[in-house]
Amino acid sequence: MSEYALSNFMTSTTDKVLVGMSGGVDSSVCVRILQDQGFEVEGLVLEFSPAHKPAVEAALAAAKKLGIPLHVQKCYEEFEKEVIEPFCREYCAGVTPSPCIRCNPAVKFKLLAAAAKEMGIEFIATGHYARVEEGDDGVYRIACAESRSRDQSYMLYRLPQEILAKLILPLGEFEKEDVRAIAMESKLPCADTPDSQEICFIPDGNYPDYISARGCIGKAGRFIGPDGQDLGEHQGVLRYTIGQRRGLNLALGKPVFVKRILENGDIQLAWAGEEFYTVLTLNDVLTADGCPLNGEYKVKIRSAAKPVSCNVNTEAGTVTVTFPEPVRAPAPGQSAVFYRSDVVMGGGIIQDMQ
Repeated sequence: MSEYALSNFMTSTTDKVLVGMSGGVDSSVCVRILQDQGFEVEGLVLEFSPAHKPAVEAALAAAKKLGIPLHVQKCYEEFEKEVIEPFCREYCAGVTPSPCIRCNPAVKFKLLAAAAKEMGIEFIATGHYARVEEGDDGVYRIACAESRSRDQSYMLYRLPQEILAKLILPLGEFEKEDVRAIAMESKLPCADTPDSQEICFIPDGNYPDYISARGCIGKAGRFIGPDGQDLGEHQGVLRYTIGQRRGLNLALGKPVFVKRILENGDIQLAWAGEEFYTVLTLNDVLTADGCPLNGEYKVKIRSAAKPVSCNVNTEAGTVTVTFPEPVRAPAPGQSAVFYRSDVVMGGGIIQDMQ
């Protein structure tokens, strides 16, 4: 079995860890690695919504195989208030939300840490592909995983210091293939389970129908063509996002993309190559050390994007990001996350672009 050295944490048989489990291969292997390092492990699975009942069953099966106690906690009310309601509201306003980024500090890690405290457990852990580093300044920061193809540091940038100080992320040193191999060797029931690709509370991935079924109605409006022409009504802003090409149902002789969703509900379209921007403004900006962002950074404007160079200027509370080369389709509601030497320095929510 692969070995893993848990830097920054002293290991002994008296150390306990509460692992956030989902029933998937990553969180299950997280448990196995911690057990191999001598930790006493317990699990917690959060049932966010009725759609998560299969995950609870899978987590119970994994915990049984791993020989650990598993606590099941329903958190429908918290998840509804902090994640589902904002998700629906933002899409209906023409904004593209990021539910995982909102969930992590407000629900998932918050409840995991609270449960650990109640149980008298010092450390918490999850199966995220990222690392936690403590700087010379005593500030804890999220850092990139060794596996760049699996790196989830972008999704964790809003975690506060009180969470990072007790957080262990064992998978930060592993490739996915290693994790699968550990799961197979351990004969875990989730060893061959495919990775989830959809929004966890919308298993079929059809978020427009999910939102509509809840009675939320996206702003109506019209398509505005690349040359300013009125191309008729669209189906409501919740069905579109910046950079989208498919599903527009327009025949203009060559591809067009969503360039901007206007406040009045109209959707501005662009020819290919015109959906690029060089300046962003951000709101709700957080940094690990509480200091403003200024200067040169690498930035990711979506979770799967490659980091690109930028300059950040914070002045009078306004955070402006300027790119030397235009970036494609940054979307309001998504996050811009800033890095130096693979370490997350902070991030914020994209508000506007030009």
